Amino acid sequence: MSKKIGFIGIGLMGLPMAKNILKSGFNLKAFNRSQNKAEPLREFGAEITTSIDEVVKDCDVVITMLTDDMAINEVMGSPNFLENLKSSSTVIDMSSVKPTTATKYGNNLKSKNIKYLDAPVSGGTIGAEEASLAIMVGGEQDAFNKAFDVLKTMGNPTLVGPVGSGQVSKLANQIIVGLTIGAVAEAITLCEKSGANPDKMIKALSGGWADSKILQTHGKRMIDKDFTPKGRTSVHLKDMNNILECANSHNTHLPISNLVKEMYKTLVENGHGETDHSSLYKEIERMNKK
Repeated sequence: MSKKIGFIGIGLMGLPMAKNILKSGFNLKAFNRSQNKAEPLREFGAEITTSIDEVVKDCDVVITMLTDDMAINEVMGSPNFLENLKSSSTVIDMSSVKPTTATKYGNNLKSKNIKYLDAPVSGGTIGAEEASLAIMVGGEQDAFNKAFDVLKTMGNPTLVGPVGSGQVSKLANQIIVGLTIGAVAEAITLCEKSGANPDKMIKALSGGWADSKILQTHGKRMIDKDFTPKGRTSVHLKDMNNILECANSHNTHLPISNLVKEMYKTLVENGHGETDHSSLYKEIERMNKK
């Protein structure tokens, strides 16, 4: 394939996503501030670069997969990024950031004849590894069409609406994920406190209305007390804050989201920011020790 891809942000999600792009036959250059995290991509044919200007230069598509708005501002606001982008190229931000951040950079890049898509994902590291991510895309139809073959290597892309719509959809996703994790944590806690077997509860609920990937995957993590990070608590707290900021800007009240945000906030304050977001179970556990 002739397209050249630049990929910035080789972390828990970025590494398997970049691997799948390479496995699909695209040429890919990678950059990460900690270069050692990008090194595993060499065996798949990636070129590992040491600077922002080097990774974006001559690329048809540049993908960013970073932790938050601050990281995106640091990269996309850098002259090294903007001045080295190829004219008529496409920038795809797959990070989870504020919709206003997406709109800002979408407008900025459009003025420079560069297409922009905000395309956050859902599915965690498992979805990233299996190339089955849900990809929520905001942008123009022609930009989406142009980038579809690249996006498809990582999962199932859907154009939701104009720039910023992808990020709004991701916020909606994180409401559902965060609240459902809380519900599963309470259900497992109730079983444990009442003498019911939580493993068998999950089996009994399988196929019913309460069944979900979160019940099956995060429920098992809670039962096993295995909170090795697949999606970090600190990142989900960032998302909950972005949800409420977006809601407030539209005079919208989300009381249950606010409650879950406060629980994630306490969890992070108690030293669990780097654990998996299913560790919300530990906050329920703490509350029941009073």
